Order: sequence, then structure tokens, then C-alpha cells
Amino acid sequence: MRIFEETTKRAWIARTVAFVGMALLAGFGPLQLARAENAASTTEDPAIRLTAGGTQWPSYNNRLDGQRFSTLSEINAGNAAKLGEACRVGIDGPTSFSAGLIVADGVIYTNTARETVAIDATSCKLLWKNTYVPQDEESVPSSRGPAVMNGRFFRGTGDGRLIALDAKTGKLLWTDVIASRRLNEYTSAAPLAWQGVVYMGVAGSDLGIRGRVMAFDAATGRELWRFNTIPMANDTGADTWKDRSSAKTGGGGVWGAMTLDVTTGELFVPVGNPWPDLAADRRPGANLFTNSIVVLDARTGKLKWWYQATPADNHDLDLSAAPVLYRDSKIRDVVAFAGKDGYVRAVDRKTHELLFQTAITKIENAGVPASKKGVHICPGFAGGVEWNGPTVDRLNKNVVTGVTDWCMTLFVGPVTYDPPNADYGGYPKPDEDARGGVVALDSESGKIQWHYKAEKPVVAGVTPTAGGVIFAGDMGGNFLVLDSKTGKLLKKLPTGGAMAGGLVTYEVDGKQYVAMASGNVSRRTFGVLGLPSVVVMTMNPVPAASSGSKQATSASHRPLGQPDPEHGHMIYAKSCASCHGPDGDMISNHKLTSLRARRDYASTIAFIKDPKSPMPKMFPELLSAQDVADLGAYLWEKLSR
Repeated sequence: MRIFEETTKRAWIARTVAFVGMALLAGFGPLQLARAENAASTTEDPAIRLTAGGTQWPSYNNRLDGQRFSTLSEINAGNAAKLGEACRVGIDGPTSFSAGLIVADGVIYTNTARETVAIDATSCKLLWKNTYVPQDEESVPSSRGPAVMNGRFFRGTGDGRLIALDAKTGKLLWTDVIASRRLNEYTSAAPLAWQGVVYMGVAGSDLGIRGRVMAFDAATGRELWRFNTIPMANDTGADTWKDRSSAKTGGGGVWGAMTLDVTTGELFVPVGNPWPDLAADRRPGANLFTNSIVVLDARTGKLKWWYQATPADNHDLDLSAAPVLYRDSKIRDVVAFAGKDGYVRAVDRKTHELLFQTAITKIENAGVPASKKGVHICPGFAGGVEWNGPTVDRLNKNVVTGVTDWCMTLFVGPVTYDPPNADYGGYPKPDEDARGGVVALDSESGKIQWHYKAEKPVVAGVTPTAGGVIFAGDMGGNFLVLDSKTGKLLKKLPTGGAMAGGLVTYEVDGKQYVAMASGNVSRRTFGVLGLPSVVVMTMNPVPAASSGSKQATSASHRPLGQPDPEHGHMIYAKSCASCHGPDGDMISNHKLTSLRARRDYASTIAFIKDPKSPMPKMFPELLSAQDVADLGAYLWEKLSR
């Protein structure tokens, strides 16, 4: 009896300490704390009380408010050095892997452009894989990740579909055509799922689309409403397009993730750049709602308010990362966001007043138009903050974000609208040196508290925790653990591939894990490439047998035979089309349809094997000599005219 009483007493103390800690983190006062403790005492299962909120990672940014903060604390500043790899699994061949990760009921869900997978969250065992077969030509085959709700998995595809899969089996449940390949539209955004509705954007700003965000019934895929991000006719903001005809191809794509306030039903949508990217004289005016945070009524799609970060953008400085919502000490509801212009901004949601605007990268020639001779700008349009944006470190009351410090020279040129061909109104020449880091800013003043300088750009998700540590990763393939108070590096582990996607933490059976997307092939890759893999870390790991282990970073080396252009086409679709486009002409000053006029077959092979920056070098690690021969045959015999 005494043993039972002592055990019960210890459990009660542990429960109370844990609850008080979580309540203080949430900002509860004494009265609220007492009421909440009384309410918690009626919960049936103590284990649920102690682990709720950290066991899973249910949406792209953990919570729908975008904060990414985890209440888990087993991994902390004192023991982070004991972190190590528990397991990994390869999920695709050489292709882009910039998707977020979701963890629900001990399963990790993620995807590449065509592959969708469910993985055991502790052993990396592949539970199921769904390979999407495009029903139309893919415009830009890439994806920022999925949403999972009520046993269903939702994602976009490169050929303009929104699809739903059974989360237990991977079986296709429905397919909905929501974008037009004929108009250069595609669906790379990460959906947001809430109360039986899936919210999804249409991308293609750089290709001259008219962007939009839509809501769909999760059970059937039926469209419920849509909001056009480029206003026309009598829409609010239409007068900011002085040449009204330019709005038809005005851009404004949605290609990242979104944020939702469940208390107000407001959907926060980050909107991309206007088109043409560089030739702003083709579209005079402020060009709403490009480069804006647009706030919609989630139930109806009605416009509530907006904030435009960069009016009349002429540098392709769109917003793609989800904004983050928090309440400050003055009881102001704040939205903070960052984009490719190199600033973090915070806006009062009631007054729409700008609270702070802090530069986190080098700023040079902001707003200066591109010219025929070239204008050097910082950051360039692959710099600043990309598709994983600011987070909230609740322990230190900081806004924390990853940074890409990368400059380029912009050259202006003539513009032709000719889908599916792409034309930016010029072209960029990126600098060779690309840097990055993690920056923490005071959430009320915007003052920089610390700045960790990484070896390479930090594009992957940044995750602060109650353990006083921040998880991050760079494009050099390094998993980083930082002290959240000082920014001091506590641990750095190579993952074997560039980190451009999700980085999440969760708990299974009382043990904390960290999972990350590793291995990415794109022009934004600096340093290592790697095959798309999910890597899981934990404390004092006992490595599990991994599916597609560390050797998955090497290409297969079958004997060199006759070039196969059909196999080359498959490699091109997975590894090249996200940068060059399905027709090969997305990069205007490197059009592949005119390749024969510039190179013979032998020099084409030589260039693939040893390319110039920013094209990534994939041979011999990711592509074998036979792969290169097949790719060269497709480019030279089929694509080039």
C-alpha cells in the first residue's frame, strides 16, 4: 500500500511540475494556471496529459499558427552532444526534396515530386509508397510537402492536380484538376487542412500565371471557394495594375505553406512575385497582391486585409514562407514574416501597423532596375528567406529564422509571353559565394539577439524547443543543434545530403526523436547533393537496419551500353525539369531546345559530367556514366530542335 501511495505521489508531482512548466511557457497567469490544473485533473490518462502537444508533428509547421515550437525537452543544451543517427531510408532517385515532414501516430509522411511515403518514425521502415503517374505534362515537378487530416493524406502534383490518399495504405482516394498546364500553372504548395477543408494554392509566378488560393472539401475534393491573388475588373486592388491587361499574366503564385488562426478563422497566405520578374515597366503600378501577406476568411474566402512587403517588385523578391502568429507582452496579436528581400517584418494584426523591419542579409541596390549591363543586387532572388520561414522560440521570446545570403547580377531583356515557354524579362548571374545562417530577433523590437553563421545557406525548417535548443540544417548537409539563448553551436552532424525540407521533432514511448529531409537536387544546392532520404536522430541511438542506407548516395554503375533516350527522359523529368522546365526553356539564357546549335553530343556529355555553377554536379555520385549518356541522348536527340 505504501509503495502504491509513494508511486502515486511521485506521479502527481511529476504531472504537476510538467503541467506548470507547460503553462508558464504558454504565458498563463496564476489564476489561469489554477483553473487549468483543475480542468486537467479530470483527464483519464496521465500519459496523455504528460505528452500531449509534443508527441506528434501534425502539420507543416507543427501548429497551424506557424510557430514550429516544440514542448519536448529531453534533448537539451546539456546533452545534445549525445545525439546520433538512429536510422534512415531513401525514398527516391536524384531529384528535388524540399518537402515538409508530418508525424502522426508514430508514422512520418512526406513526398518528392512523384513519390509519397509513410515511414515508421522510430525504425525508418517503409510502410507504403505511392508513385504518382502524371496525367498531363508536368510544369515544375516539385513539392513543398503534404497535409494529413482524419486518416487522409493531401498533396499537389507537378501536372496541376490535388490528390488525396488513404494515410494507412497509400491508396488513391480522389484526384482533382485544379491548375492548367496550358497556362503554366502547377501545384507545388504545401496544403493546409482544417475542419474538413483543404486549402491549396496555385504556383507559377515566374511563368506568367494569375495566381489563386482555393478551398476544397476533404472528403470529395469539391471546390468550395477561390480567391484570385491578382485582382481584375472591380476587385479590390485592381487599380494597382495601371495597365489592366497586364494583370491577366500578373504572377502572384502561392507555392509555399500557409498559416491559420483557429480562434478567428483567418487564413494567412504568402503571395509570390509579379510577372515579368525583371521587366517591371510591363506592369506599372504597385501590383497587388504580389509580395503580400493576404488574410482571408477561411470559411468564405473573403478578403479581410493584407500587407504588401515589396510593391512594384523588379527583383523577384516574393514571399513564399508561411508567416508566424503570436501575441506580445502588450497583448498585441502579431504576424511576422520574411521573404527573399532579406527582411523580417512584424505587423500588428489589428491596426496593420509595421512594428519592425529588420535586415537579416546584406542589402545592396534594393529596387534598382535590372539593366543590359547588369545590376548587382543583394540578396538575389534565391536568397533571403525561402520556403521555410520564421518561427517562435517561446523560451527566449525570439523570432528565429534560417537565412540565405546570396547575391547576383540581373540583366534585363525583351519579354515574350509564350506558354509553356518561360520568360523572365531578363536573366540572373549568381555570385559563386553563397552563405547562410540562423538569426534570432527579439519578437517585440526586432533587434537581432544572435546570428549563427553556417557553412552554407539554411533553407530547411528551423525548430525551437522547450529543451533550450534549436534544430536546423544547411545546404551543405549539416544537421545543426544550437543553444536557443546564445546561438552557440552544440552539435553538428553530416546527413549525407543537402537539407532543404522538413526538420521536425516528436516523441514515441517517452523518447524524443528528430527527423529531417536530406538529399536535394536543384540549382539552389550548394555543396553536397545526395539522394532524397529521411534521417532520424535520437539520444544514444542504437542504429536500426535502414532502408536505402548511407550507400544510397551513390549512383548505380551498370556497364556502359547504347544510350537510351527514354531512360534519359525519366532522369530529366526527375532531376532537371524543376530548373529547366519540361520543355527545357525555363532558363531563358540557357534554352535546351537550342542545345544543338551550341554543343555537339560529346561536349553535352562533358558538360553534364562537369557543369558550371549554379548547375549541380551529379556525376559520378548520383548519376552513373550510363545515366549521363542516356540523359545526353534525350537532350540532344529529343529535346533540342
